[in-house]
Amino acid sequence: MRKISAINQDWVFIHRAGCTPDTIPDGGEIIHLPHTWNAVDGHDGHAIHIKAGDWSKGDLTHAPASQYDRGSYWYYRRFSSPVQPLPGGRIYVEIPAAGLQATVYVNGRKAAYHEGGFSAFRADITDLCTAEGDNLLAVNVSNEYRSNVYPQHADFTFYGGLYRGISLISVPKAHFDLDFFGGPGIKVIPCPAEGDSAIWDITAYVKNADENFTIQYSIRDASGREAACAVRPATDSHIALPLPHAQLWSPEHPYLYTVTASLLRRNEVVDEISVRSGIRSFSCSPQDGFFLNGKPMPLRGVSRHQDWLYKGNALTREDHFEDARIIKELGANSIRLAHYQHAQDFYDACDELGFVVWAEIPFITIMNDDPAAHENCISQMQELIIQNAHHPCICFWGLSNEVLLAGKLSDKLVENHRELNALVKSLDPTRLTTLAHVSHTPEDCGLHDITDVEAYNHYFGWYVGKTEDNAPWLDRYHARYPRRCIGVSEYGCEGIITYHGAHPACKDYSEEYQALYHEEMARIFSLRPWVWGSYVWNMFDFGAAARNEGGVAGRNNKGLVTMDRKIKKDSYYIYRAYWNPEPMVHICGKRYAQRSGDTTQIRVYSNQTTVALYVNGTLTGTQSADKVFVFDVTLRPGMNTVTACAGELSDTAVLERVEREPDIYTAPRADDDKESRD
Repeated sequence: MRKISAINQDWVFIHRAGCTPDTIPDGGEIIHLPHTWNAVDGHDGHAIHIKAGDWSKGDLTHAPASQYDRGSYWYYRRFSSPVQPLPGGRIYVEIPAAGLQATVYVNGRKAAYHEGGFSAFRADITDLCTAEGDNLLAVNVSNEYRSNVYPQHADFTFYGGLYRGISLISVPKAHFDLDFFGGPGIKVIPCPAEGDSAIWDITAYVKNADENFTIQYSIRDASGREAACAVRPATDSHIALPLPHAQLWSPEHPYLYTVTASLLRRNEVVDEISVRSGIRSFSCSPQDGFFLNGKPMPLRGVSRHQDWLYKGNALTREDHFEDARIIKELGANSIRLAHYQHAQDFYDACDELGFVVWAEIPFITIMNDDPAAHENCISQMQELIIQNAHHPCICFWGLSNEVLLAGKLSDKLVENHRELNALVKSLDPTRLTTLAHVSHTPEDCGLHDITDVEAYNHYFGWYVGKTEDNAPWLDRYHARYPRRCIGVSEYGCEGIITYHGAHPACKDYSEEYQALYHEEMARIFSLRPWVWGSYVWNMFDFGAAARNEGGVAGRNNKGLVTMDRKIKKDSYYIYRAYWNPEPMVHICGKRYAQRSGDTTQIRVYSNQTTVALYVNGTLTGTQSADKVFVFDVTLRPGMNTVTACAGELSDTAVLERVEREPDIYTAPRADDDKESRD
């Protein structure tokens, strides 16, 4: 039987290049996986930032290089060979991700080389292991620039390391395939059928099995009861398995089944694999937006990067689930997983908590003309789909993001997109394809009408124009291209929680302006269900080592939540008021705690119809409104207690009236901060 052993403890990390794989060098650091060497410098602000002009001109050739640590370093660990009771068993090493390139050695001999920092890969190390005693596993990992590996350029930190752990897998000679693009060895695509039934289209990938082997398929419901079962010869490993009385998966009811494939030889289970999946149907209409299980459901969600403060991307399963829980509390029903393949733990969380997911590869910012770079796009797309096709949360495969930001439109760029789209459809015809256009992408160029649906990254009200420009653009585009399913794949603005003021304005980086911006955006999308999906950029502040904007270097601060996940900005609560039906009331500006002037404005967000405001215990007003309640109040000198009540709910802020507001409330305004790009 298959045996999986995590080997995440007691690695030796050698933070230098030039080592050899056959011996552990002196001077190493004992570490535990997951691990990245950029946990601090990936977002601590010490990198040189890319000047705004270089981004806006679409030319990165003269931009200064970031100074965060992009190198080629070594991980070493000794292990004992797993023992297989059956002859001919195989031993694999599984690496869920290594950023961005990795070479694996066992006992000094090369086992595998992998390019792409976000997908899983495996290596058969059987013939490299000693039969008895210890073996030395050495992994050389590099996050150095490679002209043929995506991402080439992007506004986020390319963390290096073994940031999702490592496992050893022992299997018998006949086993479910471990070599097929890092996939689970089984492809599971369930679809609703007549009445309340479903058909499970299942393909198992088997190695070294002959006519003596059969595969038993079992589908168990959420309670563990077997709901369907079938047996097929291992030499014919595809089946369409009917399931009566099927439960559908949705954000409100994220029902999951467990699909198990058992490889049998006579009276023995030789190998066994399981995945969880769910049944749902979905579609998009240019006029009516997104549908799930035959019902309209406009996708209103957020984008997510995978890094945490001072952890980088070396996250635990608990960290991934915590992110999903925070997003669920917000009330979002969809997540765009930017701009690469995320951890299986997070896809699992999206399955369990009920999010519709847009999953994509890091074909971003610019296309490299090197044919090997296009091959890397193809391999990363194959790995993304084959490793994740069983997840019901995923409804969209994304081809690219903002490829005209620093590149030029060409016939080759269009051809590569068409080839990627055809590849996706050949691997998984059941899901929709999409891509994210940079704002200045011509509306009539060849990049349109390739994918099933498409979207734009728009920052009206931050980089260009006014927030009020968003609605007219959407309405004009929808009227001009009525046959295109259009979404907004990114929108947002910086909000730094120490900057405040009574007169918020674009580019002041204040928490107040960010909240005003999102008030308008939430309202706009609530009135346009034909916008199939809209995604806040970003759910969490994230590492962007080359960035220096608003007096905070090394990070993109457009998150609704801070990078440490501890502070929900005021903008978080406007979406909670729109998207989460659970009753809530929130006073904005609590961190704008010292205020000057005779009067001040108090903004309250609530999904209740009426809010009453009390200042120092005295009722100052009652309002009926939709989501946003605005009160002008007088504060007495010194400390004041402000309380907002909505039914039985209340929220309180303590504000001090002062003669002069602190200087820290105002962001520095360096010239090269004014136009920094997302």
